[in-house]
Amino acid sequence: MLSVGGVTDERIGTAHRAKLAFVYVRQSTADQVRQHQESTTAQYKLVDRAVDFGWPRERIVVIDDDLGKSGTSSAERHGFQRLIAEIGLGKVGLVVSLDASRLARNNRDWHQLLELCSIFGVLLADSERLYDPGAYHDRLLLGLSGIMSEAELHQIRARLHHGEWQKAARGELHCPLPAGLVWEHDGRIALHPNEEVQARLHLVFQKFRELQSAKAVMRELLRHGLLLPARPLRGPAPHDVVWVAANSNRVLHILHNPAYAGAYVYGQRRRDPTRRRTPLGRSATVKVAVEQWPICLRDAHPGYIGWEEFVANQARLAGNVARREAGRPGVARRGQALLQGIVLCGRCGRQMSVRYSGPHGNYPLYHCSVDQEGAGQARCQEVRGLAVDAACERILLETLTPERIALAVAAVEQIEADAKALEHQWALRRERARHEAERARRQYDKVEPENRLVARTLERAWEERLREVEKVEQAYAEWQQAQPGPLSETERGEVLGLAKDLERVWRNATSEERKRILRLVVSQVVLDQRRERGLVSVVSGGTRPFLLGVNDADR
Repeated sequence: MLSVGGVTDERIGTAHRAKLAFVYVRQSTADQVRQHQESTTAQYKLVDRAVDFGWPRERIVVIDDDLGKSGTSSAERHGFQRLIAEIGLGKVGLVVSLDASRLARNNRDWHQLLELCSIFGVLLADSERLYDPGAYHDRLLLGLSGIMSEAELHQIRARLHHGEWQKAARGELHCPLPAGLVWEHDGRIALHPNEEVQARLHLVFQKFRELQSAKAVMRELLRHGLLLPARPLRGPAPHDVVWVAANSNRVLHILHNPAYAGAYVYGQRRRDPTRRRTPLGRSATVKVAVEQWPICLRDAHPGYIGWEEFVANQARLAGNVARREAGRPGVARRGQALLQGIVLCGRCGRQMSVRYSGPHGNYPLYHCSVDQEGAGQARCQEVRGLAVDAACERILLETLTPERIALAVAAVEQIEADAKALEHQWALRRERARHEAERARRQYDKVEPENRLVARTLERAWEERLREVEKVEQAYAEWQQAQPGPLSETERGEVLGLAKDLERVWRNATSEERKRILRLVVSQVVLDQRRERGLVSVVSGGTRPFLLGVNDADR
């Protein structure tokens, strides 16, 4: 039995003291490091405990690399990984920590440590007693300590999460807001006070109503040189926004965000343990379907669109992803096939695909070959597309004929409204550039003339803002030259005159435009050519079924 420094324990042998003693120090967060300094100090004082066990100070190593890191995983805890490596190399005789929770809040990491200590004969010590992981009763106590440490973390999280969910259920939990919405001082959510931010977001939703595609909205913004507002990664004020070039991801983020519909939503994503873990050791998250959101408070604050339009937008975005299994129409694309994405098989009810035949690939064929591709069975059916497309085109033009005057008037009004909206967007952008230049000038004017160090910096900032104003004005002039300008009376008359010749308008439209026009009237077309030889049964939208002859000349 040995007695050293007032601590007597027969388990400490010469072989243990021949190796190093490690003191492990950890706090879970940076705030705890700053605010709970007594705990950190107590952990550093464990060096004295190692000295009492008989280790000289020069053979005591303090590992404090994991200050401010959670003990739930060892993925980012380089200090813990170093301790494990030193134990495996046989360099450690004693590991001292304040308690089990400092070393690990995870049973997997805790029992890995115990197993290595047992194999290499390493002793463990906390603020109360010494343990030998190789001894049964000590191993049992250490295992219970690890279980309690993990259970304690679970209870802490459960209490915190319960309070968090209770606050979120009332819509009072402050979550990051997208550009275009801000938290007010009284805790309410309001539209961004910047008029340009509001106008740009309204334009995004307006263009999506017209174009029905996020990529089309992106191309429209890029064509007119319009930027999108976004939250800066770091900003001193909650109202700060930065202006970035439009891309499909940013447009989709705006269209998918329920906050723009005035809804307070919590729980849009959930952890999926089957997904690959993040670098921090956490499970990746997956999106939760709209109807399964645990907390969704509609009309909780002002928005840019209504909830019904938001739901319709989600359905449209989901439908734009062409998936034959899901029966989604997909986005209208190039190609002669007029019914691309909306034609169904009358035999099995599944969506039919499109392929092209002929020497130049300009003869569309609608075919249902899911069974052939998936199970090697016979193809369900194949229908030549020229006659079917011509019949649907005829139905469409006949349907639109009574409304041709209203369509022409609406087209004129739409052209003029689009021109005014784009002019307003550029006016706001020019006004913002001039305001920033004027603010830089005022800052320069207020500086003391003798303080040249500050004056030179403010002068450079002013010059940069002036160059930005010049750049915006040049871009506006180039954009203005590319625009057709307001419609004259002659042009208005020509547009109205087109109402009498819808067929000429149809012939001059692109394939994508024709498909979008057709989908406004026809949602689905069902084809079945097996009822009678040489004929195809067609059901278009809400019309009655009709028979259509198809012969070899259609190829």
